[in-house]
Amino acid sequence: MRAVVTGASGLLGGNLALILREAGHEVVCTRRAGSKVAHLDHAKLTWAEADLADEEALRRAFDGADWVFHNAAAVTVRQKVTPTIFDANVLGAERAVRACQAAGARMIFTSSTVTIGLATGPEPADETSTWNLPERGLGDAYAVTKREGEARALALARAGADVVVVNPGYMFGPYDTRPSSGRVLIELLRGAIPALTPGTNSFVDVRDVARGMILAAERGLSGERYILAGHNLSYTDAFPMFARWLGVKAPRFKLPYALCAPIGWAGDLMERLSDAEPLINSSTVGFGFCPDFRFSSKKAEAALGYSIGPLEPAVMETVAWFRGVGMV
Repeated sequence: MRAVVTGASGLLGGNLALILREAGHEVVCTRRAGSKVAHLDHAKLTWAEADLADEEALRRAFDGADWVFHNAAAVTVRQKVTPTIFDANVLGAERAVRACQAAGARMIFTSSTVTIGLATGPEPADETSTWNLPERGLGDAYAVTKREGEARALALARAGADVVVVNPGYMFGPYDTRPSSGRVLIELLRGAIPALTPGTNSFVDVRDVARGMILAAERGLSGERYILAGHNLSYTDAFPMFARWLGVKAPRFKLPYALCAPIGWAGDLMERLSDAEPLINSSTVGFGFCPDFRFSSKKAEAALGYSIGPLEPAVMETVAWFRGVGMV
């Protein structure tokens, strides 16, 4: 198959491109002008320059494709939806789907678990869950725009485009140049996480997600969503376990919400006054204390053959890659 991967400079897109290449597929990766892709030079991938703002460039990049894996997005912790974020995550999603449809290709559209909704009982959330993040104070710019972009992609699927949506969990793996989700492991190694919050997340090896996306391309139904999550763990369980694997000191203390909430509010105020993106705001604090960010991948397991592997190799190989490139 001829596969086009958008967002290949990122954690998921880069690993996906490598796995597709190893499986014998013809792979074309898109990048924006100036994107850093030297970490993938060894794979000798084919690159095409295409910005999400340029539908004609996307059409040229997608021409001749069988599959288009759309991973490119604006990742942010901002509360306010800026024009740049909206254009990338909503309008850019529409442009990518239309360009894919024009090429006669199938799109595997990477969304997020933030579009699913929070668990409302002991069972984890699934594809049928009601989206309830805004009412829980967690409707930040990323969640809102990824939800809207996903909705528009599914609307185009109902109108005839071939679109399969996947919703990955919190991914660890090599080639995390930003770094994105692997930043927490760097901070853990540096001893910069002295205390923990009681929230939860669904941790998964990025390569499991990438393989799940290929299964979605092969077996998924157009117009359907498939959660590609992993191990549902509280931060108070996960980080001591990561520390044990890495041979570093585990965080010892639990942070109270009363201490963290004002820090989050201060971040919100800073964003409003300066328009700068804060490191912490009320949404990041809210996610840190949310016990309901838990997800079921049973639909993907049954329909696609998705498999969740052990987490320890993902953590260890992520850190080994960081060390190999001098990031820790």
